[in-house]
Amino acid sequence: MAYAEQAVMQLVLWLRLGVDIAGAAIIAAGVLTAFVAWIQGLIRSRDDSFGEARLKLARYLALALEMQLGADILSTAVSPTWDQIGKLAAIAVIRTALNYFLRRELNEYGGHAAPGRQAHAAHAAPDGRPADAAPDGRPAHAAPDGRPAHAAPDGRPAHAAPDGRL
Repeated sequence: MAYAEQAVMQLVLWLRLGVDIAGAAIIAAGVLTAFVAWIQGLIRSRDDSFGEARLKLARYLALALEMQLGADILSTAVSPTWDQIGKLAAIAVIRTALNYFLRRELNEYGGHAAPGRQAHAAHAAPDGRPADAAPDGRPAHAAPDGRPAHAAPDGRPAHAAPDGRL
């Protein structure tokens, strides 16, 4: 039994090391990506190059913080002491707070858009509305009064009963 326990402890320690290395690699990739984005923005004379670089780095840091927290949890999974649990709690609070503020900043500055939404924005009309929208900005499939094309004149779904039940 002692051999199996030692083997599990060693496996967890190696796994923790792997997660720590992955977290460090994510930070390095984020720094490199942000630096390249910043330089490209400077070359193209874009005013928002610094902000874009910061948002790129923030995304990588948020992921790396999650990885590092996972590594810390792994280290206490094998025969934790109260001292280790206390340190983990302090680290978890600090990293969670950092991650919260990073996510908040990403959301505030528009860095949270899903890749599909960014791709759709690339197909926008010059005035910023989706390319498939009507000139007045309503979706192309909407009725002239703005309600969905499949809605009844009183605004309820076309398949709803007159009293509004579906």
